[in-house]
Amino acid sequence: METPEAILKIKNIEVKYHEVILVLKGVSIEVPKAGIVALLGANGAGKSTTLKAVSGLLKVEDGEVTDGGIEFEGQMIHHEHAAKIAKMGIVQVIEGRKVFEHLTVEENLKVGAHLRKTGSVKDKLELVYHYFPRLRQKRNETAGFVSGGEQQMTVVGRALMTEPKLVLLDEPSMGLAPMLIHEIFNIVTELNQEEKISILLVEQNAKLALNVAPYAYVMETGRIVMDDTAEKLSQNEDIKDFYLGLTDKGGRKSFREVKHYKRRKRWLG
Repeated sequence: METPEAILKIKNIEVKYHEVILVLKGVSIEVPKAGIVALLGANGAGKSTTLKAVSGLLKVEDGEVTDGGIEFEGQMIHHEHAAKIAKMGIVQVIEGRKVFEHLTVEENLKVGAHLRKTGSVKDKLELVYHYFPRLRQKRNETAGFVSGGEQQMTVVGRALMTEPKLVLLDEPSMGLAPMLIHEIFNIVTELNQEEKISILLVEQNAKLALNVAPYAYVMETGRIVMDDTAEKLSQNEDIKDFYLGLTDKGGRKSFREVKHYKRRKRWLG
């Protein structure tokens, strides 16, 4: 996807851990300004590594971009430290709802406020509570004791407190009830449309991701194997077969059929 308005350009990057383990192999992705792009793939495909390459968190795990580059608003960032990248306006919402369990919900939110460039902490809290009214009710409760969905709202709200330009969302639906998932994704869509925040969404739930993101990339074993509009990907036979679990007639596939299909994906042929 080539667009002159891309806020983020991941250009043919290679990522290694411990200088020897090759995890990403020539990955290229673009996120348009004020757009949402999804990155789909199974466990171990390299999706989270891609996000960490952008946010600078790779270095914490002894990983590095060894080839290619990452450009944010025209500036190469792949050798920068995570703190500087965060100050530039990139914030990653890490998989697994990482709240500060012993702090209240509101104290968790305030942690993100130190990166803001404008407005008061109170203003930012009001913005979060506008989008997440449930958090206003829970603001004085200990974050470790609120529900999984409320914890997910807290970490997304904390990201919003930083005044982000780009949010990297890692598996926001994991472990949540369907109703909560749709509530959170509706809010994410509103944040994108109303606050013009760009979003790179990593998600295993392909159907959900393709409903939210107009454009998506599919990752397999550290490579991008396909990218297109959500509409076209939703109709693609490979995607329907493997990621949406649908047969040609629209029915669900059995686990055995999907396992067999793993061995004959057309893009690996």
